[in-house]
Amino acid sequence: MAYKLKIDQNRCKGCGLCVSVCPKNVLEISSNVNISGYFAVFLAHPEDCIFCAMCCEMCPDVALTITEDAKSKDPAKTKYQCSEAM
Repeated sequence: MAYKLKIDQNRCKGCGLCVSVCPKNVLEISSNVNISGYFAVFLAHPEDCIFCAMCCEMCPDVALTITEDAKSKDPAKTKYQCSEAM
């Protein structure tokens, strides 16, 4: 399964909820600020991501998205976008 985790740096407020729930410690808080002045999350270890979507589910700002990798040729795979927190 070829998927990719994307982070919208400009939506992220750096709350760290996604970092705290990641079972593989893929995410870290950046030392650089985004356009809104927040220390956004970044993929520190993308090769370790298992695409469990726990980070996406925890993000209150819907800044994380898991999508099918463009290199994949399987049409049965669809885009998965995390829903907003309730």
